[in-house]
Amino acid sequence: MRKSGPPKGLISYLVLELLDERPRYGYELLGEITSISGGHWEPSYGSVYPILYKFEEEGVAERVERDDEPDRKYFALTDAGREELAEKRREIGGEASDFGDVVLGFYHLYAALATDDRFEVDDADADWGFSERYSAWIVEQMIRHHERDFGEFERIDASPEEFYAEADGSDAADAEESEGASGAEESSSGAADD
Repeated sequence: MRKSGPPKGLISYLVLELLDERPRYGYELLGEITSISGGHWEPSYGSVYPILYKFEEEGVAERVERDDEPDRKYFALTDAGREELAEKRREIGGEASDFGDVVLGFYHLYAALATDDRFEVDDADADWGFSERYSAWIVEQMIRHHERDFGEFERIDASPEEFYAEADGSDAADAEESEGASGAEESSSGAADD
């Protein structure tokens, strides 16, 4: 369970990846991150710009002068930045459950505001509301994105406890299988050396 906000290091990771593509300036980074999120999330200026200046101070990124835009502060990744990016890729790779917690946590809160009698949120007479209709739209968008990125959506009927137990078991089985395969390789290479 996450205590708050997006997973730690997410913004700095995204900045590194985007700078690895090409030199960029702060506002461009904000726009690109917003685009990646489908327009549903934008980090604040107060989070992106300090990261850029910190990267510059640490030698992870450097300012790039451009004749066509002399007043704009572009940043490019350095060799040290590429090393930092490799490390961040490993870190973010281990944050998948935190991402899931953020998505599920906010959806559960959304549904609670729509259905839990303890909450009496005013209907602002706006385009959005806390209702079954908008909840269904959120879920529909998730399914559409899943099918666009991963293929046909298939429901998983497991409870959260069953799903996590199954995931933990498959990870352990994958590790054992991998360990067994590498042990077999060592045995056969050891036999060849004799």
